[in-house]
Amino acid sequence: MHIVLLIFTLIGALGMFLYGMTLMSESLQKVAGDRLRSFLAAMTSNPFKRVITGTAITALVQSSSATTIMVVSFVNAGLLSLANAIGVIMGANIGTTLTAWITALGFSVDIAVFSVPLMALGFLLASSKKTMNKNIGGFIIGFSIMFLGLSFMKSSAGELLSDKEAIMSFLSHFTGYRFGSVLIFLAVGAILTVVLQASSATMAITMLLATSGLIGFDLAAAMVLGENIGTTITANMAASVGNTSAKRAARAHTLFNVFGVVWVLVLFHPFLRLIGLIMTSVGLPDPLSADLTSADVQTQTSLLYGIATLHTLFNITNTLILIWFVPVIVKIVTWMVKTPEGEDEEVFRLKYISGGILDTAELSLDEARQEITYFAELCQKGYGYIRQAINEQDPDRFAELNKKLVKYEEITDKIEYEIAAYLGEVSRGQLSESSEKMIKAMYKIIGELESLGDSGEAIGRILQRKNAHEKVFDEDMLSRLNLMLDTVQTAYDAMLENLRRPYAEVNDISEALSAEDAIDACRNRLREEHIANIENENYNYQTGVYYMDVVAELERIGDFIINVSQAEEMVK
Repeated sequence: MHIVLLIFTLIGALGMFLYGMTLMSESLQKVAGDRLRSFLAAMTSNPFKRVITGTAITALVQSSSATTIMVVSFVNAGLLSLANAIGVIMGANIGTTLTAWITALGFSVDIAVFSVPLMALGFLLASSKKTMNKNIGGFIIGFSIMFLGLSFMKSSAGELLSDKEAIMSFLSHFTGYRFGSVLIFLAVGAILTVVLQASSATMAITMLLATSGLIGFDLAAAMVLGENIGTTITANMAASVGNTSAKRAARAHTLFNVFGVVWVLVLFHPFLRLIGLIMTSVGLPDPLSADLTSADVQTQTSLLYGIATLHTLFNITNTLILIWFVPVIVKIVTWMVKTPEGEDEEVFRLKYISGGILDTAELSLDEARQEITYFAELCQKGYGYIRQAINEQDPDRFAELNKKLVKYEEITDKIEYEIAAYLGEVSRGQLSESSEKMIKAMYKIIGELESLGDSGEAIGRILQRKNAHEKVFDEDMLSRLNLMLDTVQTAYDAMLENLRRPYAEVNDISEALSAEDAIDACRNRLREEHIANIENENYNYQTGVYYMDVVAELERIGDFIINVSQAEEMVK
């Protein structure tokens, strides 16, 4: 009965550790808020800066899973390229090594003594009405629970593993195969990480087994390597519901870690000797030659810090090797994850704003102008799907097109946010009067472009309702709608022509105004024809309602388009 209680205590302590780590991570993410996402999105072309970004975010939120999931979501939305994502994931692997050092500290120093008093402070902050204080309180409580869990793990495992001879006898079935044993414990580390969905928990278990004298440093190192493979499952699970690019980012994470494990296995013994050299150079015993039966504090500390050092050195060295081969990794994962047949390989991301603001506002605004033009071109591409959806009679094909319209609406939302955030950064600097006018115009333009995405989704919903009621546009209706579509396309062309010129040079928007007049005239003519056709008994009124709803939404698109050109004209 006592053994059963100890087993459940150990499991509960592991649960406390995981819950504390999760609460601490989530609270930190809430404290940072959208700044984390903005920081992650503001990538530069420098691969080392991307690595540093991934390292900093992961060290801050104490969860490589949170960072990799964030990266996958950005790739899925098209706001981060695959190459940029790989750099951030490399940094996330380095950042997660901080968790190993925190765990090692928790085992070597009894921080749990301070955990309960810290909980009192955390409770007081969490009871505050201020959101920031609540989140900081959550972080402190999570930190305390994590170290309490570690303390209970140490004590319960100490009792549970007191009969070392019996346990060593059991483990001897797996530890006598030399390099084969390394592979067995590597698999154990990977499986444990997949099951627990937390590399930090596997790290804690590994340190517990090593300091209890149940496994040697070489087998603990093998478990750490396995953990680095198992942790990639999180990103792959997040990407399973994402697009092709998101799946490729997740595969890149797996490829990166598997490659690292392979080269370390090839150089396993020299790599462990290097760790031993590092430990002896700081005055600690060599963990490789540690006496498993010894309870010496120095030996225990050497094992703990040796495991953390191995984890850190592995990830840093692996990153330094592979950072030069990111284009090769991109090609490999593109080959591994093929674009499904019938799916367009469309990658949506900021194209010109690749990092922070430039040295001068004028150069930064030029980047923003190019990005806005690209944004408009993207909206025009979405308009092509509107045309196809209106003309599509096949329900399955329409469903695919409607998904694209929803996707484009989401993308326009995100791109508007990213450009607006960039303009907000630029506006904090010293600006000339003309630059201030240009920024105001840009805010107006991106708002109108985002509305174009909304209209695409709105037309998709109208067509969905039409199909749900089994109504079909006849040839005359489709002919008139295509006439309206052509008129709006003319307005799109005029808007893009103006956007491609410097705003200060947009002195004549007569073509855009003429296109807007043509759209209004076409809408009025179609409305009058619709009213006249209502009296015709062969004319289905409900179909006519859907028809006019589409016409009205197309006219709204024309309004958004002319607003863009008029905003450009403001900058003179």
